[in-house]
Amino acid sequence: MLRPPEAQTGAFKFGVAYPAHGLAHSVTTELDHDVPLELGGDNDASNLWPEPETGTPNPKDYVEDALHKAVCAGRIKLAAAQQAIAANWMTAEKVLGLSS
Repeated sequence: MLRPPEAQTGAFKFGVAYPAHGLAHSVTTELDHDVPLELGGDNDASNLWPEPETGTPNPKDYVEDALHKAVCAGRIKLAAAQQAIAANWMTAEKVLGLSS
């Protein structure tokens, strides 16, 4: 699955996601997937949220990649990775036993 173009997501970002998260239009964010595409997430609005820009590289990207590699290596189940990253991406690796 491919990320939708910004032309399609812009209206959702400012008309739905920002108000739902109490953000002003002046806040700079990236519309990101809660469960990333590489872990079976989809482009549905319920899986998108305005992630504050943290620069490049984005720390969440490292977590997504680590979970993807662990799933592909058979170290963790896909459903467990999806649940952990959706619950809290900052603790997902620890919850899954991939970091200390």
